[in-house]
Amino acid sequence: MSVVLGIDIAKKKFDVALLRDGKFRTKVFDNSPSGFTTLKEWLVRQGADQVHACMEATGILFEGLATFLADEGHRVSVVNPLKIKAFGESLLTRTKTDKADARLIARFCEAMNPSPWQPDPPEIRQLKALGRRRDALVEMRTQESNRDGSSTPRVQESIRTVIGMLDREIEEITRKIKEHIDNHPDLKNKSNLLRSIPGIGDVSIEVILSETNGFANFDKVEQVVAYMGLSPREKSSGTSVRGKSCLCKTGNRRLRKILYMPALVAMRHNPLVQQLAQRLKEKSKHGKLIACACMKKLVHIMFGVIKNNQLFNPNYTPVCA
Repeated sequence: MSVVLGIDIAKKKFDVALLRDGKFRTKVFDNSPSGFTTLKEWLVRQGADQVHACMEATGILFEGLATFLADEGHRVSVVNPLKIKAFGESLLTRTKTDKADARLIARFCEAMNPSPWQPDPPEIRQLKALGRRRDALVEMRTQESNRDGSSTPRVQESIRTVIGMLDREIEEITRKIKEHIDNHPDLKNKSNLLRSIPGIGDVSIEVILSETNGFANFDKVEQVVAYMGLSPREKSSGTSVRGKSCLCKTGNRRLRKILYMPALVAMRHNPLVQQLAQRLKEKSKHGKLIACACMKKLVHIMFGVIKNNQLFNPNYTPVCA
């Protein structure tokens, strides 16, 4: 029987539950490189040289530990937290602690045998780290720009100083992102392909390449749409429940956020997206629905140019059977 390791991860620490032969061994470690090494040593002492580790996809908190365990040769699964929650509800679980959550994740892993998670290659990890750092800096600049304009001159001077510093740092990070892409032929080629699509700019390209690994892990565009959280969610039951359809939003928030403005630009300058938007307007669809449909259209176009390794063709006509 395989040895299962359930992991409940937080910002500063993570709880583990080692499940073997129906019995648990639990422990807490620091969520840091030294904590990862301590976990490795603890597993060896437990006689668990190979485990199936399972954890929730909680933002970016899981990535360091998941990558470490995968590099060490363990099978790693990263699961949507909603699946763990639903599994716990099916067991009528009432206790909510980090230790109990680690045990629940271990039980889920043993029962459901989730598929393995593959870490991104080093160049994608670096690109993602740079892009997310730029996102944080842009958010800080926005916060400073929104400070009360009625502040005293001394405070206004301080705000302008901080904004200037953030502008310089954002410019430097942007330069490093471009340099990183140019230094990797595959990334540079995919960047050139994406840039040929009207509406797609440098910031969008970085996010698309880093958050999807350049679509390398996807075989169908529907998988990408679901990963981004752009799939429709329908709510209807019997004769009485008729809710409005909406986006499920159970997906990568960073991708959804970065595609919104490119979709609006593409509605004006990308002929394929223009045609879609016009058809929906003629059907009296509201603006938000049109924008979401255009986001999905952009995803299809991006997926096509990457997978076919061809520049965007505005005259492309799909072949109908």
